[in-house]
Amino acid sequence: MSSSVLHVRPLYSQEGYGEPIPLDKASSFNAYLGYYALGATILFTLLVFTFEVYLDFRQKSSYQKTEFPKELKTVITEIDNELEAKKKLQQQDEAKEDKTEVQEKKSKEPQDLFLPQLESKFSKSQAYGYDKITFGIVSSVYGTVETIIFLLLGFLPYIWDKASLIGNSYQITSEISISLIFLALITLVGLVTSLPFELYSTFYIEKKHGFNKQTLGLFVSDKIKSTLLSFVIGGPFVALLLKIIQYGGTYFYVYVWIFLFVFSVLMMSIYPIFIMPLFNKYEPLPDGELKESIYALAARLKYPLTKLFVMDGSKRSSHSNAFMFGFGNNKRIVLFDTLLEQVHNQEILGILGHELGHWKLGHTITNFAITQVYFGAAFYSFSLCIHNSKELFAAFGFNRGPVPTIIALLLFFQTIWAPLDKVISFLMTAHSRHAEFAADKFSVDLGMSKELQTGLCKIHLENLGAMCPDWLYSTYHYSHPPLVERLSAMIQLEKKLK
Repeated sequence: MSSSVLHVRPLYSQEGYGEPIPLDKASSFNAYLGYYALGATILFTLLVFTFEVYLDFRQKSSYQKTEFPKELKTVITEIDNELEAKKKLQQQDEAKEDKTEVQEKKSKEPQDLFLPQLESKFSKSQAYGYDKITFGIVSSVYGTVETIIFLLLGFLPYIWDKASLIGNSYQITSEISISLIFLALITLVGLVTSLPFELYSTFYIEKKHGFNKQTLGLFVSDKIKSTLLSFVIGGPFVALLLKIIQYGGTYFYVYVWIFLFVFSVLMMSIYPIFIMPLFNKYEPLPDGELKESIYALAARLKYPLTKLFVMDGSKRSSHSNAFMFGFGNNKRIVLFDTLLEQVHNQEILGILGHELGHWKLGHTITNFAITQVYFGAAFYSFSLCIHNSKELFAAFGFNRGPVPTIIALLLFFQTIWAPLDKVISFLMTAHSRHAEFAADKFSVDLGMSKELQTGLCKIHLENLGAMCPDWLYSTYHYSHPPLVERLSAMIQLEKKLK
């Protein structure tokens, strides 16, 4: 590829932009970086897009299969054989127990075998996945085209100049204030361009496959709330971050890291208490056997559970979930109301055994620590570039004077940091899958393997999860291992324990 192909200039540039240093006169890395930066960024964007779309088409091909996957069939058959054996034992005991005891025992057992259910929903699962991946490809194409067009047009310097004009009209001249106006404009543009895709995904694809329960009014309300929150919380956050960078001196990245650490802890504390209730209702789980069993499980593992909630997830979707949150000794567990309808109490305990495994095995604190290390490494790297990259910023249409800090941040993460970020993202995905297997093993060691297996099968059925994912696509994208891999691993663990 010739050097002239990678040398690209944006259509719009600021006053004082000037011509880039000719390549034959370039005497430093920064000069070369400035000469090639825009073209290289577009090339990297296209390479990532090409690879990820290739994976999407592999997955799309998997969704076109009509034969139920043999490996999954083998694993589910083993689970069903266990269920049939339990039913036979239950039938043998019926003559020895009174009717009340028999009825109570039946209510705790899965009533139907899973293989017939999975086979009957296979075509629906394939159709749902096919629609989602097709839509994802279209969205990816649009997103990539938009990114490249914005780069070629000089979108960032243009929006910055417009933000400066708006600020000047109100006698606002400080860089941080202009930066907030700039981000507000960027946010509004993103809101407009992404809205059609969100509406189609929610009100066509999800509705077509029976998942969407959200009204248009609720969708608009959520969008308004989330946008306002991004301004109310994001505005002061960005202002403080920029001020720390500007006045932190040579070692500003240390102060940035401390600030991000404190902000992360603060958000972990206030988000579930003050922000989440703005979107959903959280009611205490009613007294009864399930509540007592969950508290008993938490006590067994020394998990400081203080509150147990049911969330009205059904007002938006029929998808189900459960999650934990809280800081220090103030832990809480939330169950979607849809989950309570889809699985039995013992299966909920098996699922929570898995989730509590993440906490007990230190996955939660490990992920938090990795995030903090990521922030520290990113801003340390940024500190090495911020004062020596005028040619880089000029390549995107900014003049060679002092570059606004927010622009320097955006361009750093879009150019120099972007390749490394892709690698880190993949490694984190692999780490997440490893943690999921470990949490499954933890649940097996608790004696909850069967309950977790049947619970996962039911959730997969209700959510029309992928039953034959492409191995390369799932390796790159899935933070959780495919169902067949998780079930197989648990069955093998059980055999070793026998």
